[in-house]
Amino acid sequence: MAGWKASDIPDQTGRIAVVTGSNSGIGYVTARELARRGARVVLACRNEGRGREAAERLVSEVPGASTEFVRLDLGELDSVRQFAAAYEREHGRLDLLVNNAGVMALPYGRTADGFETQFGVNHLGHFALTGLLTPMLLRTAGARVVTVSSTMHAVSNIDIRDLNSEGTYRRWIAYGRSKTANLLFTHELARRLAAIGSDVVAAAAHPGYAATNLQTAGVKMEGRTAAERFVRVGNRYFAQSADSGALPTLYAATAPDVQPDSFTGPALLGWRGAPAKSWRASWTLNDRAAQRLWEESERLTGVAYDGLKA
Repeated sequence: MAGWKASDIPDQTGRIAVVTGSNSGIGYVTARELARRGARVVLACRNEGRGREAAERLVSEVPGASTEFVRLDLGELDSVRQFAAAYEREHGRLDLLVNNAGVMALPYGRTADGFETQFGVNHLGHFALTGLLTPMLLRTAGARVVTVSSTMHAVSNIDIRDLNSEGTYRRWIAYGRSKTANLLFTHELARRLAAIGSDVVAAAAHPGYAATNLQTAGVKMEGRTAAERFVRVGNRYFAQSADSGALPTLYAATAPDVQPDSFTGPALLGWRGAPAKSWRASWTLNDRAAQRLWEESERLTGVAYDGLKA
């Protein structure tokens, strides 16, 4: 793993990948580098204009790349179901699902289905998407699911009694809980896959501190110009690039030695550098918490994982 870089990605010819939130940032870089190595990449993005522009930009950067844009809004379960149904009709198989899209530290809000926005988009949307695509993953040899979490999961464990932050809302606590949920989801998914003897690998990754649009979205929504300037200065002088931030995701998605339920991040204090095994809070490995979150997620989304019962 030491010194691993994008040029070390194995040949992906013949593989199909879905990357959520791939119109910018580490999602775009992930999609571009997978396409560069021969994968057909589906850019699954909420904004149609930005998604189509990203697909055009990708082809301009990687001539001959096989890519397409398909709209997916993780804040609308109807959109998730429509995406999954359309994808299965068109492709029928899936080698790699990268659950990358996310929102961070937003003012309090709710998704179209009434979930707190960060929990709804970051966890529940991806939980539903993965569940609906699982039949294709199970019948595709060597398939993987990579879910992008964050070191900020360490801010807070989930509160199973208040998953939608209906009590006191604190944006960073809510974000940390959603990122903990990503890791608990990976933990339980890996356990269930192992229980049926599947070779599908469920792993997680995080980008460290990478300069993307994610950091500025919340403050821009509130018109906090001073805070936005502060964040932009941090991104410029302290963050690593989106290209570097995508490396842990790309490693988890393609490296031959990736283990189920592993968590990959930058080597240097989890902040920057080449991919390495990452520290994670002990609560993200709690079997009972992962099972309870899974059960609640099935209830809230109405998506049951066929073939992956407890």
